[in-house]
Parts: sequence; structure tokens; C-alpha cells
Amino acid sequence: MVTNEGDCRVVVVGAGAGGALVATHLVTALSSRFRVELVDPAPTTGRGQAYSTTDERHLLNVPASGMTAFPRDPEHFLRWLRNHHDPTFQPHEFAPRAVFGRYIESLLTTATEFPGNARLVRRQAAVVDISEAGGGFVVDLSDGDRIEARAVVLATSSKPGTGWAPAELAGDPRLIADPWTQPIPEVGDVLMLGSGLTMVDLAISADRPDRTLHVVSRADAVPHPHVLPTTPPVPPPPGITRTQDLDALRSTIAAHVDSTVAATGDWRAAVDGLRPVTAQLWRGLSEADKRRFIAEDARSWDVHRHRMAPATARRFDAIASAGRLERHRGTLAAVRAGDHALHVTLDDGTELRVAAVVNCTGPVGSIAADPLMTRLARTGLVRPGPAGLGVDTADDGRILGTLPDHLPFLAVGSLRRGNLWESTAMPEIREQAYDVARVVSRSMHGESRRRPVDPYGLTLSTSTDAAERYNAALGRLLRLQDGVEDGLAAAVAEDEGFVQAHAALALLGHEWGADIDNHWQVSLRAAHRAAAERHLDDRESSFLDAVTTRLRTDEATGAAALLRHVRLFPRDALAVSVAVPTVAFGGLTSGSQTAQLVESLGRSYGDDWWYAGQLAFVRQDQERWAEAEELSSYALSVEPASGHAVHARAHVFYETGDHSAGLAWLDEWIRSRGPEANHRSHFSWHAALHELMQGDVEAVRRRYARELAPSVVTGSRVVVDSGALLWRGRVTGAWTDDLPVGEVRAQAPAEWLTAPPTPFAAMHSAVLLAADADATALTRLAEESARHEDRVFRDVVAPLCAGLVSVVEERWDAASATLTAVVGGMAPLGGSKAQREVVEDTLVFALAMADRNTEAAAVLDERLSRRSSPLDARRRAAVVAGVPAGR
Repeated sequence: MVTNEGDCRVVVVGAGAGGALVATHLVTALSSRFRVELVDPAPTTGRGQAYSTTDERHLLNVPASGMTAFPRDPEHFLRWLRNHHDPTFQPHEFAPRAVFGRYIESLLTTATEFPGNARLVRRQAAVVDISEAGGGFVVDLSDGDRIEARAVVLATSSKPGTGWAPAELAGDPRLIADPWTQPIPEVGDVLMLGSGLTMVDLAISADRPDRTLHVVSRADAVPHPHVLPTTPPVPPPPGITRTQDLDALRSTIAAHVDSTVAATGDWRAAVDGLRPVTAQLWRGLSEADKRRFIAEDARSWDVHRHRMAPATARRFDAIASAGRLERHRGTLAAVRAGDHALHVTLDDGTELRVAAVVNCTGPVGSIAADPLMTRLARTGLVRPGPAGLGVDTADDGRILGTLPDHLPFLAVGSLRRGNLWESTAMPEIREQAYDVARVVSRSMHGESRRRPVDPYGLTLSTSTDAAERYNAALGRLLRLQDGVEDGLAAAVAEDEGFVQAHAALALLGHEWGADIDNHWQVSLRAAHRAAAERHLDDRESSFLDAVTTRLRTDEATGAAALLRHVRLFPRDALAVSVAVPTVAFGGLTSGSQTAQLVESLGRSYGDDWWYAGQLAFVRQDQERWAEAEELSSYALSVEPASGHAVHARAHVFYETGDHSAGLAWLDEWIRSRGPEANHRSHFSWHAALHELMQGDVEAVRRRYARELAPSVVTGSRVVVDSGALLWRGRVTGAWTDDLPVGEVRAQAPAEWLTAPPTPFAAMHSAVLLAADADATALTRLAEESARHEDRVFRDVVAPLCAGLVSVVEERWDAASATLTAVVGGMAPLGGSKAQREVVEDTLVFALAMADRNTEAAAVLDERLSRRSSPLDARRRAAVVAGVPAGR
């Protein structure tokens, strides 16, 4: 009988966690208008093998905080746990697997009752064949029904294999081939073949006071436990994904583990840090190395990567400590079936008498063990995946075979292991399920082509040509190059409905602050007009919402909205670029907040060159110079134009006092790459700082005239770079005459000098006003800052302005007292230590002018203890001799 109610039908094969989540997304989250048939012979739904247990002692091996079913709602499972299981449950605790099964099952129940146009039907049957027919599919069921479908998703998992069993055992009922569906005898010793997580759970269930559990495995390797509190993941070594030889990869990972243990005392942080690059590492190996890894390394990887919950480990260890569990390294050599027991001989000659042999070897990776997959392989609809694991799939989950691309035939879960290696844990399953459901939904709504993506795999709802222009602009932004806004404008000219590009133009125009006519408002309105006509990806919708909130609300609300978007979509590099303080952006965080944000992104970016440059800047701010140098050098080896890496490396040279080498390196980069760099004046500022620290005042003057004068630099950079350099030259006594401060002030954005947008901007505006000896404007800025809603303005900027007023009015003792207090709390201003150092230089100047030479020398001594500087050494000698700078 052929069943067909309408032509919009999707069949999901497999009702475990993966299939259940695909069905849930199709019916609820993606506003579908079609019938979803979830087909599986199992009596339960949403459980599969992983969560079918009823023993509450069987715990998840991931804390509750990592087990949400929804990628964009990280706390969904935790909320469900507190509402339906235990109101006191904590994020770091490990829930019972049976409870998680109920959680997934509840999602299906909700989806079944969802008040929409979609329908969800559960079929308790096996799929025996799938074939192409009339631009769609025919799915044959074991009960004789046939379903016509427009899309099919395979979410099956293979059963444990028994090819290892000797002939005498294979047909004996005392072989527990599938321990999740067959009971283990209550009486007698038991042999468990395999030593993974399945064995651990079954050992806990099968333990009896008068029983010995024998565990037999080739490697005798048992999963390691989690340790609480956990150590945050340590990012993988720079460039690890470019290691394509297995032996070299082994050495790199071993060194990564060793260095992590030395730094944190915990190897787990090293293994967890590899998670974002695991698929890349796997794909980079040759077919031969993949198979060699499976044979030689997979078991070690599994026991370190897939760990036991602490409570599970304690239960397991208690069984072993009581003498009720014996571990054997080896294999089964022979089995003799007796009337009352199985007599098993291991390959080392050990003889055991057991009531049952329990198969704990785990699922078979080859599709040859699955009758449906074998049939589909014969017809060409599927083909084996790399290294013979699962089926071959594209990055979006489409199954690669003889079917054309436009027919939606996809896979989730363990079937994709050959392409991804790690494809069985919930963090991977939930992302795959959502992505596959999205592909199906788009196909059912008539999209025959895949949407283009950005460099980090995020969907762009536009044409291929417009996407190319957008990606070129994004690449320039990530490299800190000019032409970003022009590139985005070209993208929207190619596609006027390109929401992401319109929203990006609005955000950048607002953040860069040079859009004095508020053209960003035009771009934002265009984004919303386009969004009303186009079906957006969830990331694009979230980005537009965050940008709108950022641009139309107060600073705190807007910052929170953009940071929430980054948490949900950490690979949105454009949003991250705005959130993190850089050469180009003031950022939404500072100090330790910035470090926490950037470090949290490691699990999403791995050893990506752009991320390495961002992390390098954090590391230099933490005074971890060697790591910052390694990261920045790696980023530049991949992308020589990486402005973030150049910026980080420039700070490393400066903070370590390597002024000659730093200047030579920067000069060459400015000559070769500088012409394309955005905010290029900041790199010139760094070079001038090296020259200033070496006391080469003439070189500073030449560079200023060539690269930093207002005729060359415009906008906010004329304040941050040009003005700050002039004031530093003044207070250090290096450049005291003919300072062209008036020219700089004339070119400064007017609002920066009266109502600066951020504390960082206010610091530099105050310095410029001081350089122009404008005590009146400084006083006004101090008063405005003291009334500001931002605490940093009130607590840091206001007293800084007051101190600078005292400097301008030559009230040196008052200036010294005020600036001493300010210098101790400048971190919230943002920017770098090198930029904020201008305030410390002003303090030294004020102390010297007040004849408080011992205090001035102490400040310089602390600085010279960190890095060498001929200029600072001469300043120290001068103040000790009683000759203040500037006289």
C-alpha cells in the first residue's frame, strides 16, 4: 500500500536522539508546512541505544550544561531538569541517561502537539529500502507500507557487531549480543568483551556480591574520569591543522599535552582544547593514516576524550577494589559450551568459567553490517565514508552518491563518522540535527541550490556573486585592511535584498564613528526592508536583531545584545571583531572580560589564523610574551597581512624592550603591507614609539610629518595616535618645541572633545586638550564625565581630566596627587597598556616638576625593570640629578 497525504513529506529514518531532534526542528523551530514521518522499529522514541537504559546509575558522560538539545539555547536541558527531575540540579552535575532519554522524548511529544501546519507521525517499523522515484523518494517499510517522500534523513546507528565471536559462541543464547535489549543473567560470573563506557555502565548494573566480572580487551584501557572542578580547555598549538602526517600529528599532540600538564596540571584541558579542530585534523590525514589511526590510536583517543562521570568512576572503582572485577588484556581464543556455563580460553591461556559473554565492543562502523545501508550501497544511493566508516557526506550532511544535489537525502550522527570522526556526542548531534533540518526545510520551500557561506561556514542568504563581494570585504576587515565599507556597498549593489551586508554596513558605520551624517541609519532601514522579503538564516536574524538593539538603544543594552549574539554564534567573526577591543574598534569589554571572551572562542576557532592574532593580543596583555610571539608569528605565516597579529607582535617588541628589532620589523611591514592597512597610523605610532624610546627625536619628527600629521591621518586616529604621540614627546622632554597640536585639534572629531563616546576616547581627548593647554575645555570634560552614567567616566576619566587641568595650570603637587591615584586604576579605560602609559608619563613629568624626584625615579625604576629604554634611563638620571623634563 502506498501512503501519500500531500506532496510535502519528509521521512526521518531512526528515532534516536539525532532523528528525534531533526523531526523536532522540522515541526517547531523552522515553521515548516509539511508532514514528517519518524520511522523506527523500536518501541520508544528519542532514546536509541544511548539513552534506552532504565538504570538511574547510568549517567551521562557530559555535564548537564553541555547537553542542551538546542544549539541556540544552552540552558534548555538544565531548565528542563529543574522543572521535571530535580529543582536543585547544578550545571556541573551529570544527569542519568534515562532522564536525558525522557527529555528527548518530551521534545517529540511537544512537537507532536505543536499547533502549526506541520504534522509529525511516528511509525513503528523498519525501513527496508529507499529508492528514487519521480524527483523524490519511495521508502519501503517492513510492515508492507510504502511512503512517497520529497526528502529523507538517515539517523540510524549500527548495532554492536559479533564478528569476533568464535563459532561455538556465535549461536549460543548465552552470548549477549546486544546488552541494551537482552538481559544479563542474574547468577554466575560474566565476561564482558570490550572496556569502554558501555562496559562501565553494564558492570555497574551487573555487579553482585557473589559475582566476578571479567573484562577482556586488547588494550585493557578503561575510560578516564572527569575531574571537578574542570580546567578550561587549552587552545591547540598554532598550525596543528596543517599537520597532515600522522606521526607528526602524534608528536604535536604529545607536546601539547605535556605543555598543558606543566601549565595546568591536567591533561584533560589539552584534549578538550582539540575538540574544535578534531574534524579538520581527521580530514587532513591520508586514507592510509586514517586507517592507521583507527588501528593504533583510536582506543587511546576514546578513553581520554570520552570520560566517565565522577560518580560513575567511583562506583566502578569500588567494584574493582572489592575484588569483584578482573581485567584481562587479550582476546577470546576459544569457547566451549557446557550445560551450566561457557568455558572461555583467552589468547594468553587464561581459562574462565562464565554464565554469559556480554558484547561491549560498541557499534560496527562499516555500513556492511547494516542490511538497509548495504542495499542502498548496491543501488549507489550511498557509498562508504572515509576509512570505511559510515557513509560519505558533504559538509552540510548531504549524502554523496548517485543522487543529484537538489534531492534532499541527508544523514546525521554516527553515519557521518567517516567524514568527521567525532560524530556521536550530543554537542555534535544537536548542531547536525539543526543544520540538516534547515537544509531540508529550504529544499521543501523550493531552494534547489545551496546557499553560499562566509569563511567560517555561516550561511549568507544572497546570490553567489554578492556573497563573494561580502566575503572579500569581511576578509579585509579580518586583516585590518582598507576598503571594507566599499566592499559591503558592492555586495548590496549586487543584491539589494542582502540583509547581512546592509546590517554590517550599519554596524561598522556606527562603530567606526566617522559616519557624521548617520548613513548607518539608512543601511539599517534597508536591512529591515530586505528582511521582510527574505527567509533568513537564524544567525542572520540574530545579527540583525543585535545590530538594531546596539544602534537604537543605550550603550549597556546594545553591548549586551551584541555579546549575546556572539555567545550564540561565536563564529560570526564580524560581530566578534566589534565586540573585542582592537585597533579598529573600542570593543564591548576590557581587561579580564576581554580575555575571557577571546579565550572562550577557542573552542569555535581552533588554530584559525585570525583568531590566533586576537588571542596573541590577549596574551601580550597578560604579559605572556612567548605565547603572544608564537601566536602572532603563526598567524603571519598563514596570512602575512594579518593586522591583528602585527599589532600583537608590535606590543611584544615594545613591552620586552626590543626596540631596534621591533622598529626594523615594523618598518618593513609598513612599507610592504601598510599601504593596504586600515588604521595604518596606529602601526606608525608603534614605530614612532620605538624611536622615542631609543631617544631618536629626529626620527620621531620625520615619521610624524610623513605618517602621522593631520594631512595624512583623519578621524579619531588623529586624536588617538597623532595627539597622544605629541603629548608623550612633550612630557618625556623628547619633543618640547614647535608641537603642532593646533593642527591636530583642528582635525579632531568635534564630539570627541566635548562628548567622547567611550572612556578610552575620553582619555585621548583629555590628553590632546592638555597638549593644547586648554584648561577650560578640560574642566568642562571633567564635569561632564563626573555626571556620566558610565562609572568609568566618573571614577577614572573625571579625575584624569582634573589632574591634567593641574598640569596645564602648573599646580604640580596637586597634579601629582591626582594622577598617582588615576594611574593605579586605568585598566577599565580599555586600550593597551602602551596607550595608557601616556598618563604614567604625565605623572612622572608632574612629579619631576614638583621636585618629587625620588617618587618619579621609582615609577621609572618599575618600568625599566620590565623593559629597557634609553629614553627612560636618561629621564631617570635627569630626575635623580634634579633636572625635570621639559626644562
